[in-house]
Amino acid sequence: MTTRNVTLHITAFIGLLTLAPSTLLAAGVGGYARDLGTDVKRIVDGEFTLAPLASVAFCMKNADQCRDTGGGVVELTDARQAELFGVNSRVNGSIRPKNDSPTADVWSVDVSTGDCEDYALTKRKRLLELGWPSRALRMAVATTPSGEGHAVLVVRTSKGDLVLDNRTSQVKDWTKTDLFWLKMQSSNPEIWVSMQSRPIRPVLVSDRARDRRPARVTRKPPVPVVQVFSDIGIYNTKK
Repeated sequence: MTTRNVTLHITAFIGLLTLAPSTLLAAGVGGYARDLGTDVKRIVDGEFTLAPLASVAFCMKNADQCRDTGGGVVELTDARQAELFGVNSRVNGSIRPKNDSPTADVWSVDVSTGDCEDYALTKRKRLLELGWPSRALRMAVATTPSGEGHAVLVVRTSKGDLVLDNRTSQVKDWTKTDLFWLKMQSSNPEIWVSMQSRPIRPVLVSDRARDRRPARVTRKPPVPVVQVFSDIGIYNTKK
């Protein structure tokens, strides 16, 4: 990347920091069509934060996948719902799981083998090809209950923000997954925002008796103190 390109990206990022964060949607779903809720709950974006380094590299190499094509919440008609569930199922079945090297995280699309973000990016591409707007298709980063880094695709619909996860064939609401949310794409695919976690954290066997309290929710972005590598990139976090 040339010095001029770096300068342009930094300038664009600083300019976006002056804008108010957009609003994300979330709603209650259990998995399939009969479980999609009508009582839509909405998440308010956190502050602007660092994008995963692998995401930045992906956008530099695949500019067509990181364009802002506009749009917003997609009306989840029967036809759109069938597209969404079909893409999730087909991509989950077409990619063989394979983690990246422990020393290098690469985000890819249209692969035969790959890890979580490769599934999510491929689903995003398929939906873009079907005419879904980019602002409704947001990559998100989280951790699993075991602490493993994970990436999924969050789709903004009239029935909530639905999660497409390579670990399951079900399409779930963001609050119905077992994930601890960290950050996700804003309306601009190249700019990320921090994201609140699930309202109630999962209760582990080791702490059932001692702690059943809701997790504290923070809207502040991670503090850049220590860099931690995971299969979804290098992230700045507290000690």
